[in-house]
Amino acid sequence: MSDTRTASTFPPPVMEARRWIEGVEFPPHRPLLNVSQAAPVDPPPEPLRRAMAEIVMQDASAHLYGPVLGLPELRAEIAATWSRDYRGEVAPEQVAVTSGCNQAYCAAIAALCGEGAEVILPAPWYFNHRMWNDMAGVRTVPLDTGPALLPDPEEAAALITPATRAIVLVSPNNPGGVEYPAALLAAFRDLCRTHGLALILDETYRDFDSREGAAHDLFADPNWADVLVQLYSFSKAYRLTGHRVGAVTASVARIAQMERFLDTVTICPTSLGQKAALWGMQNLGDWLTGERTEIIARRRAMEASFARLEGQGWQLMGCGAYFGWIEHPFAETSDALAQRLVHEAGVLLLPGTMFTPEGSEAGRRQLRIAFANVDAGGIAELETRLAGLSAR
Repeated sequence: MSDTRTASTFPPPVMEARRWIEGVEFPPHRPLLNVSQAAPVDPPPEPLRRAMAEIVMQDASAHLYGPVLGLPELRAEIAATWSRDYRGEVAPEQVAVTSGCNQAYCAAIAALCGEGAEVILPAPWYFNHRMWNDMAGVRTVPLDTGPALLPDPEEAAALITPATRAIVLVSPNNPGGVEYPAALLAAFRDLCRTHGLALILDETYRDFDSREGAAHDLFADPNWADVLVQLYSFSKAYRLTGHRVGAVTASVARIAQMERFLDTVTICPTSLGQKAALWGMQNLGDWLTGERTEIIARRRAMEASFARLEGQGWQLMGCGAYFGWIEHPFAETSDALAQRLVHEAGVLLLPGTMFTPEGSEAGRRQLRIAFANVDAGGIAELETRLAGLSAR
């Protein structure tokens, strides 16, 4: 009897890394610096929590099943916001609310791919995308992004086969941090359209893009729904991680396919989380602008720290949104180094081997730092600890 697909899929990387700190004592003068997970550790802002408390007590519908594709009010708000921000036309019926952005990806793959289909993923990739492909019986085709961490449409074109169904891009990128230029996204859109593929664009970190204005003009294309499937998460913007609210924007026909998947898996997204997301969209614009400003300041602190570490062989390859993607200077592999960092430096981060194909030499040399939960002082402390690490 063959193994199940879940049994043959690698363990969840963040959970795997957490096991490295079990039983390890961190002295008061050197507490653990946890830069492993890209998730806010603070609760939602107080005004949102107060609004949620009021909803819990006064709105009976917050405790009931809702529509499979999400609350109509939230779908309409997302459509209006995307239409405004991207200078295009998005209709509410082209939006589905999901139980987090991971589920949005799963629903998209379920709608696009049959058994044995192929999906092109730039590497390093977001590990949960690879994990779901494996569990869904979809073959992941790696697209190397090189030292600039930017995928090349011509190289992607060479990987397309009759089994290819989609190309997946994440911008700002997890794990690399890079912000994909609008022209690059347009080139991938054109490539996918030429070959009859879907372009899945994960914009979980769109709220922390350092560029002013729209990051792309894909929605300005009047025929965007023929090719584009956009994913989004409310977890980062409004710190609603535990309430699991995401969204997918696509053609009405593809949304109808996803509805079957979503109804089967969760019936509906959490009603309280959706109402909180709607309140946040309508009331927390200024607060979110401040959050973006702070994340961009931390990015600058990361860039300054690694400029000083370059003399010791550290290299910051990509930086943006919540992430820094770095190359380390040691002979050991990144997974061995990541575990050594726990004991010798009190730092928990993820090795590049968790984001790259098996046997990838680049993955052995690289690491991901998620800096959203360490301020400028914490980043300076991280620099000190990395600078003090000795070679083996």
